[in-house]
Amino acid sequence: MIQEKRLIENFKKLCAIDAASFKEREMADEMKRQLLELGFQVEEDHGNDYYHSKAGNVYGFLKGSLEGEPLLFSAHLDTVEPSKGKEALVLEDGKIVSKGDTVLGADDISGLVEILEAVRGIQEDGVEHRDIEVLFPFAEEAFLRGSAVFDYSKVKSKFSYIMDLEGEIGTYAVAAPTVIAFTLEIKGKASHAGFAPEKGIHAIKIMADIMSELKLGVLEDDSRMNIGTIKGGSGRNIIPESCIVEGEIRSLLPNRAEELLSELEGRVKAITQHYHSTYTLTYDIPCKVYGKSTNQKEIDRFIKFVKKENLTPKEIHTYGGSDLNNFNQHGIEGIVIACGMHQVHSTEEYTRVKDLVTTTKLLYSIMTEK
Repeated sequence: MIQEKRLIENFKKLCAIDAASFKEREMADEMKRQLLELGFQVEEDHGNDYYHSKAGNVYGFLKGSLEGEPLLFSAHLDTVEPSKGKEALVLEDGKIVSKGDTVLGADDISGLVEILEAVRGIQEDGVEHRDIEVLFPFAEEAFLRGSAVFDYSKVKSKFSYIMDLEGEIGTYAVAAPTVIAFTLEIKGKASHAGFAPEKGIHAIKIMADIMSELKLGVLEDDSRMNIGTIKGGSGRNIIPESCIVEGEIRSLLPNRAEELLSELEGRVKAITQHYHSTYTLTYDIPCKVYGKSTNQKEIDRFIKFVKKENLTPKEIHTYGGSDLNNFNQHGIEGIVIACGMHQVHSTEEYTRVKDLVTTTKLLYSIMTEK
């Protein structure tokens, strides 16, 4: 059976491990140890070689005796910063928080411990289960870098449950966007601001004109754009020769993010030509859009188990990426499940004992029923 005390102790133990993106060595070793203890066939790939980082993706397979297609369960190894010296504090009301100067790490330690505890409970109860696969990628928080280089020919499952969503238990995401991360540099010409301003080309002014034409935030029902950083100039008495912004575009519509990037570049080109300046636009597409799974049977099973726990299922589209974006590119559909993480990516992050227990019960049911 599921043991609440063991579940929470494991959560606290994993929170104490420093596992920032690309520095997950200790967490990967601990996951391999626990999976081997549970009887999984376990391997770690060499995905870290692509990034000269500390650990690779951890994959495990556990043979079952129950009929049905194998199922893949996934949670990522890394946490965002500030994370060094994390410590989980369990309050009297069941809320679990950090000391306040780091993130808690519920994103995504909650998912890791729930998967492990569900399997432990099943084995202790001697209950039949389906073939279970697990994939614990590294560097998810760094735009899904780990799962981007995994060899998916190893995976037998066609449907996956990704434990990596904020919100109340019972919430699940069926679609996520293409994300384009871009850097735009305007190249002007430096000149003395007092003696010869007319000889300069003001890169910040040009960027300001470009920004004034941009609509940020919600562009349409299914698309978003943001400019997150800006820097430029080298001194208050110098016409700035460079201005750089970093931003991103997200869209749930196929090819729309790319179209929006092209529209942005069209504006940039016209304005820089007007000022006789030049520009450089570079970009990366770490996430590709996916839509709702065609496997309604597995979604309906999840909904059934949510209702069994007297909770209300809630289907959403998310504007955040997850490893499911990469899984989908390799023919593995799925849903992303809220698993007990709140106010993530902040030092106010928290989870609740009841969230961890309830989600573990959901996984237990998913693993053990046809």
